[in-house]
Amino acid sequence: MSEEHRQRLHDYLTKTREAVIWKAEGLSEYDVRRPLTRTGTNLLGLIKHLSVGEAWYFGQAFDRPFEPHLPWWDDDAAEGADLWATASESREGIVQTYRDAMAHADETIRSLDLDAPGYVPWWPRPDVTLHGVLVHVLAETARHAGHADILREQLDGRAGMRADNLNQEPHDEQWWSDHRSQIESDARSAAST
Repeated sequence: MSEEHRQRLHDYLTKTREAVIWKAEGLSEYDVRRPLTRTGTNLLGLIKHLSVGEAWYFGQAFDRPFEPHLPWWDDDAAEGADLWATASESREGIVQTYRDAMAHADETIRSLDLDAPGYVPWWPRPDVTLHGVLVHVLAETARHAGHADILREQLDGRAGMRADNLNQEPHDEQWWSDHRSQIESDARSAAST
């Protein structure tokens, strides 16, 4: 695979990471941490979870351990410890850990060939390549960016990939209310047939 292919995947990953980070910007400590789904999904927890993924997949899987050690991935860690922030964990610390894990991952992506071998013991086919891991992490980051987008929209209505590019036409609250009412009306009509 070409250098252009690697760069394209890396660029997509970089843009998707940035989208996740901005979702937590400008929110109160409560809003960035509070559970907004039945399973407890929250913005800061998504960032914490993604930092573990980047550190493990681009670190340990290629014998390039990330430092410092993140205890959230240990076998004896509490279930889901990587999906929420304790009161003693700062937002700044979690975001910085994600940025550090991204920098470590970026170095792995730049320094290894896409066909470089790695090992992920819990995968059904544990022998992997950097290309396979890069695609996996990009898919996971995009999935969680979608979660973050919905959470942020629930909190203050902001949606999109970046704060300065909302990926939608600007409308006032009345337009959105009417739009949502039309969708609700059609859903009810379809359900009654």
